[in-house]
Amino acid sequence: MSRVGKKPIKIPAGVKVSIREGVLEVASKRATLSSPIPAGIRFKIEGDELLATRDSDEKPMPAYHGLARALAANNVRGVTEGFTKTLELVGIGFKAEAKPKAVTFNLGYSHPIEFPIPEGISIKVERLPRTLQNYIATVTISGADRQLVGQVAADIRALRRPDSYKGKGIRYSNETVRLKVGKKGA
Repeated sequence: MSRVGKKPIKIPAGVKVSIREGVLEVASKRATLSSPIPAGIRFKIEGDELLATRDSDEKPMPAYHGLARALAANNVRGVTEGFTKTLELVGIGFKAEAKPKAVTFNLGYSHPIEFPIPEGISIKVERLPRTLQNYIATVTISGADRQLVGQVAADIRALRRPDSYKGKGIRYSNETVRLKVGKKGA
């Protein structure tokens, strides 16, 4: 039995779960999310809990069981609390400015980069008290869809990855960048 798959998912008040053929849809006032249900996996609602079961114990089924339950739990958490990723912009002369439909980054290139904000995502740029050297700003990405929040954060980080010699670039807030010594240390 899958350890993840057999855990029940508590459905909070105000969240509506509907199970259709091949799709699990979770809705609240905040957002509506859906996830596919793999073949051989079944969901049922018992009281205020959502349970996932599988048809057989053959090889791919335990993995699908845990996957389907995790996706459903992420959808329930997404429509109630939402998900957040924070990025830090480090480097002299770097800038970030949030607009309603896009974020403009100046990252040391010859041109500013205009990053469009996808539907369902909100991005906030602010300066927080940090001890990082050359810290410029913190970019907070939030939304209901966990996969989309993570993908947007990864796309923004890919605009200027942290340099391994000076540490300049865009990094996750919990990421540690190991700096190389360079010429003078050799």
